[in-house]
Amino acid sequence: MGTEAAASAVDLLRSRIPFQTDGELVLPPRGVGLVLVDLCNGFCTVGAGNLAPVAPNKQIEKMMGEAARLSKLFCDRNWPIFAFLDTHYPDKPEPPYPPHCIIGTGEENFVPHLEWLEKEPNVTIKRKSCIDGYISCIEKDGSSVFADWVGKYQIKTVLVLGICTDICVLDFASSTLAARNIDRVPPLQDVVIYSEGCATYDLPVEVATNVKGALAHPQDLMHHIGLYMAKGRGAKVVDRVVVEP
Repeated sequence: MGTEAAASAVDLLRSRIPFQTDGELVLPPRGVGLVLVDLCNGFCTVGAGNLAPVAPNKQIEKMMGEAARLSKLFCDRNWPIFAFLDTHYPDKPEPPYPPHCIIGTGEENFVPHLEWLEKEPNVTIKRKSCIDGYISCIEKDGSSVFADWVGKYQIKTVLVLGICTDICVLDFASSTLAARNIDRVPPLQDVVIYSEGCATYDLPVEVATNVKGALAHPQDLMHHIGLYMAKGRGAKVVDRVVVEP
């Protein structure tokens, strides 16, 4: 599919399943936490692995830029950040995906310009071994690292950024909203997804048809669908994030 045809397809989709964003999120001085989803080499750094981009990608680059900007903003104010990093053992596959983010490969670590987050005292890092970050936080005794984080910092709003919009971001948002609805993550009220701070991967139909078992995954289409589905689950979707004056 050529560039013009792909753009027309995105426009058609948006006309058939439109949604109105919630505009601008003004960050309050307290009660907000930043959630970063899988800003690791295996999904974001060109050529870093089976699920990494094969060439520079504008949507992913923009996401990483916004993640860096907001991470610095939160750290400068000592506001809480919860960062998921997709991490797997070599003997535990995650079908239908090929091996990725295996421990020891470097794919499972922060992208280079976010490595500094590892030393920040306001950052909680959770290495997750499944698609849904919320589920990955549930321990065998039923406790939840994420719910404990929300409670510790009395977070009422989580701002979510990361990759992939329609996979890990969507699954985390959906599960967190379901948990909120049955009072499992007090005092959480809102899950807010920042559209400009999210991205997904690109697998055009003309490429997918030549890969056995692959499903086409046009980037702009699936990004829109991910945001649309999250909105339908009850998340707020914003396209701007600013600090309260």
